[in-house]
Amino acid sequence: MKEMIVKNYMDVNFAKIYEDMPVITASIELIKKEALGGPVIASDNTLLGWISEQECLHVTTQFAYHNQRIGLVQDIMRKEVLSVKADQTIFSLAEKMVGPQPKTYPVINENNKVVGVISRRRVLKALLDNNF
Repeated sequence: MKEMIVKNYMDVNFAKIYEDMPVITASIELIKKEALGGPVIASDNTLLGWISEQECLHVTTQFAYHNQRIGLVQDIMRKEVLSVKADQTIFSLAEKMVGPQPKTYPVINENNKVVGVISRRRVLKALLDNNF
């Protein structure tokens, strides 16, 4: 049985989104990874923000329907981001995820570098895998 900590269940193959990336490109990256959102990172993987499918959809709709300018990720990303540490327990994260909290969190190390992401689905799978 795996130790019930975030690093053992996080997704390390996450969409890498950069602040100077066009929103359309970020949307493509999220689609490739089948992600609801992703961390916006600097070139050294430092966490800068978060962008969601919902935010990308709004910008893409404006472009597709109104032929308006396409913005950059930095124009629409959220800069206040809840994150978790890789050594946090799955149980403490599960408690945090109940209710209106985000569905996916960036996982950071002690230097604020993104090392993965973890979703409610992965937390639920971890709980079920270890209890059945």
